[in-house]
Amino acid sequence: MVSGLEEITLATILLVVVAGLAAGWVDAVVGGGGLLQLPALLLVPGITPVEALATNKMGSVFGTTTSAVTYYRRAHPDLKTALPMAGVALAASFGGAVLAASLPASVFKPIIVVALIMVAVFTATKPTVGELTKLRHSGNRHYWTAGAIGAVIGFYDGLIGPGTGSFLIIAMVTLLGYNFLAASAKAKIVNMATNIGALAFFLPHGSLLWGLGLILGLANMTGGYIGARMAVKQGSKFIRIVFLVVVGALIIKLGTDVWMENFSG
Repeated sequence: MVSGLEEITLATILLVVVAGLAAGWVDAVVGGGGLLQLPALLLVPGITPVEALATNKMGSVFGTTTSAVTYYRRAHPDLKTALPMAGVALAASFGGAVLAASLPASVFKPIIVVALIMVAVFTATKPTVGELTKLRHSGNRHYWTAGAIGAVIGFYDGLIGPGTGSFLIIAMVTLLGYNFLAASAKAKIVNMATNIGALAFFLPHGSLLWGLGLILGLANMTGGYIGARMAVKQGSKFIRIVFLVVVGALIIKLGTDVWMENFSG
């Protein structure tokens, strides 16, 4: 079992740093950085899945916090929607992590793959969706819908995780009516909360690798800062293109997992 950085080679640390930078950038733009970060951590010699999950969440907290602050300073997202949504998502993420300890993620992966395919088809066939903000609800109905999105996707993040930011963005675009830039800015605040919620569970139950987690966190922060600035500068069309690429990668990754778990061997 890995007990500290002394047992990790320089090449492994460099791999984790590069993965953290790339994951931070992807997470800041559309979410889905876990596709890069978690597999890199699992390559660390002797690391356990729980250690990898806990360390991954620690790195992601640094990255999503940095990108959330950057979005707030440059895009000024509506905190009246984002903060209550984040609070609900934090609690739901903790609950999802609790269930993840006793229920295999393989139970849910086929459903997630189907959902991702539907999201990709919808986004690709409706190019004007997410270009402009046209809120679908007003008053309490808007906030209740936002809270429900936070609860469902927060729970998913604690339970499984990959693509949480992407699910948040498409839900806010389609169900609330935000454009991609506004949705991405709010998604970072909510995603930061879901990462904190899951990490709150993993801290006492999993062996967090603090040294590696801090290195990963710094890399994630750098990637998150660059990605958030680029997303704000390039706007909704750029985010939509990256979104489709990341969702496609998620479909391939999770679809492969489902195939290997159910049909191989």
